Amino acid sequence: MIKRTLGAAALAAWALTASGLARADAVDTLRAFVNEVKSGRAAFTQTVTSADGARQRTSSGQFEFQRPNRFRFAYTKPFEQTIVADGVKVWIYDADLNQASSRPVAQALGATPAALLVGGDLDKDFVLKAEPSATGQGAGLVWALATPKVKDGPFQSLRLGFRGKELAAVEITDSFGQRSLLQFSGFQGNVPLDAARFRFTPPAGADVIEQ
Repeated sequence: MIKRTLGAAALAAWALTASGLARADAVDTLRAFVNEVKSGRAAFTQTVTSADGARQRTSSGQFEFQRPNRFRFAYTKPFEQTIVADGVKVWIYDADLNQASSRPVAQALGATPAALLVGGDLDKDFVLKAEPSATGQGAGLVWALATPKVKDGPFQSLRLGFRGKELAAVEITDSFGQRSLLQFSGFQGNVPLDAARFRFTPPAGADVIEQ
């Protein structure tokens, strides 16, 4: 009986230690992604859930990025919208309205999820913490939590889920409690990308608003 008890205790201690190591690895994986993956592309599905959980809306498209401060979200469903950061400005173009708006990249990014993915300073802007394994949509992923050090910003927290070293999901909770989950598929890291993908010229006749 004593041997069995000691064996169970040892197994429990090993399980707790292994769990702690797995959680530490989540932060290490995030650091490695930010430091080593200089470009990438993937298809994405985005699900936005209201703070009370009663309403959801889903969209999808293609995501591309190249450090520093260049990215492109091309939404195709349910309507066309393009968000492009060219390193100087961030452009948002709504095809249905034929309307484009822009802001300087420093103002638009700051300590935001996009900044973390394409050029943010992890230790300067965020407090990092590994999270326990998730269930449901996040099952099978290793999750790292990034909380902005600036408390009055536009979002509360950012969770990044990795499958091995591959970025698989990002969940953003904004300052109003609304959650936005982006799930990536077919992620390719450190791939050559045409520089033209990160340039935007408003179409002829478009209503242009610059800040």
